Amino acid sequence: MPVPRRFDRQPPERDPTRTNERIRVPEVRLIDESGQQVGIMRTQDALKMAQDRDLDLVEVAAEAKPPVCRILDYSKYKYEQVQKQKAARKHQTQINIREIKFRPKIAQHDYDTKKGHVERFLKARDKVKVTIMFRGREMAHPERGEMILTRLAEDLGELAIIEQRPQQDGRNMTMMLGPTKAALEEGAPRQAEKPAPARAAEPQRAQPQARPAGSALPAEIQPDKI
Repeated sequence: MPVPRRFDRQPPERDPTRTNERIRVPEVRLIDESGQQVGIMRTQDALKMAQDRDLDLVEVAAEAKPPVCRILDYSKYKYEQVQKQKAARKHQTQINIREIKFRPKIAQHDYDTKKGHVERFLKARDKVKVTIMFRGREMAHPERGEMILTRLAEDLGELAIIEQRPQQDGRNMTMMLGPTKAALEEGAPRQAEKPAPARAAEPQRAQPQARPAGSALPAEIQPDKI
């Protein structure tokens, strides 16, 4: 078993933003914590102003001459930026590409089954790559694969839009389908549906037992005789 080296680990990434003592230029254009322009001043004076307010001096425009710096709470600023990035990733729509493979001599039952899979993928907001696989002498009749792809696009006309026309790629012919607005609207309620919570089983009531014929009822509940 190989022994790991002592210094194999990469050093942690350093924050490229220059703050406080890392700002080495002689003078900066300063913006205070309220966003007001203070003007050009010595870097040491700007740093002292930030320290007197218990804040940081942060370089925000290094390309400017002189560089633009701002007084702010850098730790709080970084935290807010991370939260904004998390919120942006949360609202991003992830698009998956599914692939369905057909054969040029596919039977009707298999065609219907695979078409159902394509329909389900489109309603789930996924793109679908449809591939026709040719083998041996089937390569002599590429029009059969194109007919299947055209037929599939026509059968799913309300749910699919052709994003890439059928094209030959070696022994395969591919076509890319994307969901239409109707597919997204039809698939949205299904994704939002949640199974109803299971109800607790109701206790069964005891059923009265049948009495044998000719047995007398208790005296206290016998009907009055006329």
